[in-house]
Amino acid sequence: MIIESRAYARAGLLGNPSDGYFGKTVSITVKNFGAGVSLYQTPELVFEETEDANSFRNIYHLAENVKQKGYYGGRRLIMATVKKFLDYCEENQVRLPNKNFTVRYRSSIPRQVGLAGSSAIMTAALRALMQFYGVEIPLDRIPNIILAAEKDELGINAGLQDRVIQAYEGCVYMDFDRSYFENHGHGKYERIDPNLLPKLYLAYKTDLSKVSGAVHNNLKERFDRGEELVIKTIDELAGVAEQGRTAILNKNYGLLNELIDHNFNLRCKIMNISDSNMELVETARKSGASAKFTGSGGAIVGMYKNDDILSKLIVNLKRINARVIKPYIV
Repeated sequence: MIIESRAYARAGLLGNPSDGYFGKTVSITVKNFGAGVSLYQTPELVFEETEDANSFRNIYHLAENVKQKGYYGGRRLIMATVKKFLDYCEENQVRLPNKNFTVRYRSSIPRQVGLAGSSAIMTAALRALMQFYGVEIPLDRIPNIILAAEKDELGINAGLQDRVIQAYEGCVYMDFDRSYFENHGHGKYERIDPNLLPKLYLAYKTDLSKVSGAVHNNLKERFDRGEELVIKTIDELAGVAEQGRTAILNKNYGLLNELIDHNFNLRCKIMNISDSNMELVETARKSGASAKFTGSGGAIVGMYKNDDILSKLIVNLKRINARVIKPYIV
């Protein structure tokens, strides 16, 4: 029997990057893009190379591959997930059946543009492992395992937002209050009906790809040493998410639109924004829409009021080599 599992791209709607600093966020899954894992029993444990190239047409092909995908492919993500899955089972006295598997992955999520492609691969892999070995893991614990695999095994600096929304799916409000997290081992996660959301668009530029962990490293250092501007801004970002939750529930779309723009403006106070990324945001805003990063840069999400504005978004963003989609959430 072949086990097939899947996880979807993510767009941070409000609050990010406060999730890595005991803040609050609202996030959505974008089912237009996904990562899939296939796993089936075999005599030995095998990782098949389905997406990670080992041979290239020439040196230029290699350079382009590195630019788009980095030096490490998805195999290391799955290996780290397997390791942390085993750690969880041993810590919880779960005895695994003596059997091996072959695993392969595939992904349609644009690489390294802030759509959480790496954690989607890991979430899909963990779901496949749970099914293969017949292990049930509480839903609120799954994000912790994925994050531990990234941070402990791979040294990737990240927060829980991506892993929570990819585990829960749809639209989720997350509160990572420090005291609650320390007492319960996870944050407070509240599902929000996606049907309450307004008209949203998503746009991305693949030539802006970057590794999100590298983007956040300096911010973490500044937060850890108690830089006043960083602490204050992170707190404001968490407040934006809290206000946004209420605005969505009350269908106060005017306020929500303002909060999306405010989220990006706050980010600009504590993080450097490249000219190309700024052009992405400003082009969307000049078209009549709100805009903020979905993650660490390279992709934006925002609201638009009508089809005329959506058409402007498509035309104007195409001029700067950005693609616009309507995210499928439900």
